[in-house]
Amino acid sequence: MRDVLDVRDPRAWLGLDEGVRAGEFCCPPDMVARERMPGARELTGILRGPGPLAESLLALALCHRDGRVRRAALDRTAGHPVLLPLVVLRCADWAAPVRDRARQRLAEGLDAPTAVSLAPIILRVGRRNRADFAIGLLDEILRRAPLDRLAPLWSDADRAVRRHAYRLAVEEGRLSLAELARAAARDTDAVVQTLCADAALAGAARSGAYDEVFGPLLGARSPRARSAGVTALRPAGRAELAVRFLADRAAVVRACARYVVRQQGIDPLPLYRAWCAVPEPVPGAVIGLAECGGRADAEVLWTLVGHPAGAVRARAVAGLRTLDVTDVRRLRPLLEDPVAGVVREVTAALLPSAELVPEEWLTERLGARWLRPVRIAAFRLLDARGGDVRRRAAEALTDDPDGKLRGWAEHAVRRG
Repeated sequence: MRDVLDVRDPRAWLGLDEGVRAGEFCCPPDMVARERMPGARELTGILRGPGPLAESLLALALCHRDGRVRRAALDRTAGHPVLLPLVVLRCADWAAPVRDRARQRLAEGLDAPTAVSLAPIILRVGRRNRADFAIGLLDEILRRAPLDRLAPLWSDADRAVRRHAYRLAVEEGRLSLAELARAAARDTDAVVQTLCADAALAGAARSGAYDEVFGPLLGARSPRARSAGVTALRPAGRAELAVRFLADRAAVVRACARYVVRQQGIDPLPLYRAWCAVPEPVPGAVIGLAECGGRADAEVLWTLVGHPAGAVRARAVAGLRTLDVTDVRRLRPLLEDPVAGVVREVTAALLPSAELVPEEWLTERLGARWLRPVRIAAFRLLDARGGDVRRRAAEALTDDPDGKLRGWAEHAVRRG
């Protein structure tokens, strides 16, 4: 039984339980032999007997369609910790006698180590009706558990587990400001990032210990964490540090930085113009110029469209689109740019005016000799024109070796 189902995998245990409605037993075909299993009455007698029972038989009994069998099986789960995930399932059972006995068994068998290992399945089952008991018990045990016991939950692959564990830690005040800031900077889940960053900054505002949180937040890979740190620079009295984030790679961080510096009476536009005038501008400064500039700044962006750095060219094209000053004639050659990011930005800029790009010119660039980003751009622009133009472009790619392009073409043919 232990070799078949992993306690840490809620899907395995839930899969064992999901077939109750379909038949007398709900068991994966590779888990036990296919011979006929005992009926409900006979199985109840076996469960009430004195002899030891195999865990596989108990697991099946815990998933039996007859509530009396499930109830009797729960009486025999003591000493079988591997069956606790199924006990968790039975805590949300529709039958009150089964549910009550399962809750008693879970309360008896759940300690800090098992609570940590069972947290994924408890939280998964928590989405069902009548599942509040198991979650409440889990929270009660985790609140009392030593801090080092909770560490696996903060790095669990299941984001729902990480969210729940960090929420408990924040409510109980079990993490320092620096630990919360590092969690916000490290975790890939937006909910965890926001939860931990907000808690870290709230604590820093009360204590004045901003030095503990600014390092992790301002240096975070996540734009959400960086923007939280940048926004907090003003109440911390360090608004001048926001200037260097005006050219951040993320739009939300740039916007927060502009808000902070403007509160200090600093106009970011002259800074952007100066940064774009240097030989090697930062790409974030290029798009930042468009975000707070006007059409008068378009000529600077047109100059940067020819810059040697592909990232600068891409941001310059994006800036022209932001200012709504795209020119089909001047942008069309950039559809052949060797940098995929540039081609994507040019395509996005030209899509509203796709009919102004010659069909023959685009059709030629569907050919296999062109780079894949160029071929995708040509098809997107032809597809945007609809009608016969779309049909001809799709037919040209119906046998293309590139699976993605071929799939788009087939979809376009179906659309007509």
